[in-house]
Amino acid sequence: MKFLRVAAAAVLALIGHTDAVSTFSPARPPAAPLAVRAPYLNVWLNGQTDGRPSGYLPGQWPSFWTQGFQGWQGFIMVDGKPYNWMGGAPGADNVDQQALKYTSTRTTFIFNAGGLVQLVAEFLSPVFPDDLRRQSIPFSYLKVSVVSLDGRSHHVQIYTDVSGEWASGDNSQTVQWEHQAGDGVRSHKFYRQNQEPFNEANDQASWGNWYWSTGDIRGVTYQIGQDTVVRGQFLSNGTLTGHIDTEYRAVNDRWPVFAFARDLGAVGGSGSASTLFTIGVAQEDAILFQGRGDSPQEVPSLWTNYFDEEELAPFFYKDYTYASQYATSLDSRIARDSIAAGGQDYLTITSLAVRQAFGALQYTGTRDNVQVFLKEISSNSDIQTVDVIFPTWPIMLYLDPNLIKYTLSPLLENQESGHYPNKYAIHDLGRFPRALGYPDGNDEAMPLEECGNMIIMMLSYAQKTGDVNYLRQHWTLMAQWAEYLIEDAKIPANQLSTDDFAGHLANQTNLAIKGIIALEAMSRIARLTGHNTVAGNYSSIARDYLGFWSRHGINRAAVPNHSVLQYDSADTYGLLYNIYPDKALGLQFIPQSVYDMQSNFYQTKANKYGVILDTRGTLTKTDWEMFAAAVAGPETKAMFISLIAKWINETPTWRAFTDLYDTNTGGYPGNQFTARPVVGGVFSVLALQ
Repeated sequence: MKFLRVAAAAVLALIGHTDAVSTFSPARPPAAPLAVRAPYLNVWLNGQTDGRPSGYLPGQWPSFWTQGFQGWQGFIMVDGKPYNWMGGAPGADNVDQQALKYTSTRTTFIFNAGGLVQLVAEFLSPVFPDDLRRQSIPFSYLKVSVVSLDGRSHHVQIYTDVSGEWASGDNSQTVQWEHQAGDGVRSHKFYRQNQEPFNEANDQASWGNWYWSTGDIRGVTYQIGQDTVVRGQFLSNGTLTGHIDTEYRAVNDRWPVFAFARDLGAVGGSGSASTLFTIGVAQEDAILFQGRGDSPQEVPSLWTNYFDEEELAPFFYKDYTYASQYATSLDSRIARDSIAAGGQDYLTITSLAVRQAFGALQYTGTRDNVQVFLKEISSNSDIQTVDVIFPTWPIMLYLDPNLIKYTLSPLLENQESGHYPNKYAIHDLGRFPRALGYPDGNDEAMPLEECGNMIIMMLSYAQKTGDVNYLRQHWTLMAQWAEYLIEDAKIPANQLSTDDFAGHLANQTNLAIKGIIALEAMSRIARLTGHNTVAGNYSSIARDYLGFWSRHGINRAAVPNHSVLQYDSADTYGLLYNIYPDKALGLQFIPQSVYDMQSNFYQTKANKYGVILDTRGTLTKTDWEMFAAAVAGPETKAMFISLIAKWINETPTWRAFTDLYDTNTGGYPGNQFTARPVVGGVFSVLALQ
């Protein structure tokens, strides 16, 4: 395949690229989500690295978030002439890409094939915040539609295939396959022959079955075999043979592909024709989890409560009309709310974040005990990282507060079952998909950070849902964390915050204010749960600590006044994003003067693409900028939104929406901080509405 891809690049160089220039709406994304539905179904059109502009699908291989190729090829044949509309395989000229559009759930490409027909490829990864049955299915749609451009009738065939690369991150592994037909759907089922449950290769799952499907309808043909043979068959004949190669082999051994073709017949006049495909992965057991028992247990995928595996592909395929209508409604809601809250620029940001945030979530458990495991994609692939859930939290508040309960549940179960010896909150549960915890207490220590995060999020869930019993159930553990906050929140010891890439630091004012707000939150939790005696004590301590913080955490000699990075360090500053929970919880604990002070100060510190995280560098984080924007004055909020939207449209980065970037150049450090769910934090403004 490498040879073929090099050959394809050479062919493209020889035939040249079209002169057509694509439009992008609402912006040109650093990378466009294609099939982004779950940690292992996470496929993107990354920007191009060979000097060509990013955002063009013809001639470009889609990639897993790690950048590993996910072979996905598309051809169209018009009146006997083939064109390439997706993928890097040789043999056909590229179509002209006219437009790329994205919404919260869709990425849509519009192409011109030879001036004869227009082809529209719609990649739909629906998000069902309030429908666990549908949200639990890690499948995605591709719909291809064709209409005549010149009013004449044209004979059109559509071809798509996926490669064995989807089934394994290790291309030396043998892939096995079969073709299935039933219930009106045809599927290529393929999988790693050597299944290794709960193991990964290059962050791709080493177990589970993949289903590439389409309707069992007129004009559909299929074939499985070597890439050049199968693709060559279509390029020569416009149809496939139905032959199923039975020589199972390694992914990189004559590169097996799983192909469908659809003869749309004569497309002309004012009519249009379309065909639908689905791609997804089925894993009956999804997570290995150390919960209540003495040893880790296999946790089933949530979809197993609703479907047998053989029902997944037919159900999902036939559910397209409902899924599309639901997605349109969700897109409209987010567009309406985003524009009302922050204008078109805000919609540019929020709509790019939705699939990415939900694409890191693995839905598991039973109907009575739903547990959603979050993968810390790209930074280190930890599972259930508390300070990654916390910046993701605003999109949960906005779309479904129950997600807070579902994601915190494994953390609470592990710690309350005695599997974690430290008195503060655990940082994470291990490396995805093994949520084994830290029985020796040797996780990455962020004690103040995680205690504050857990208490804040747990109160927010109860406030949004009215589930006070949830707080009663976990009172003992929260009270234990509160004792730690009493010890450490006033003057934080030398420790890590969530911005651990910046290193350890003592006396962090932003970290202190989170702990102080969490103590005030504990007073509200105590009142709600009938612990009235300690409620007053928590609040009294929080107010005392706030007074200390105000004396040592603010540079009052500067014009304008501003908070400092460390107590009494007058020349330092940073984003004071940890005051956001005060507004999100409705505590009215932090004086409005602090919000106004910071809002005015940020106006004086904006670089080309944003405001720095703190004075230790020129980097910033998208999530924390939006936390700061959400509680700032209207002009400052608009400034943050405008600069982030400008960055999205201009950044030289070419991987999935990063949350860490340079405020001067728009670039980002290394290979980390891409495709992470923390972009859910850009919903911080909407979460307050």
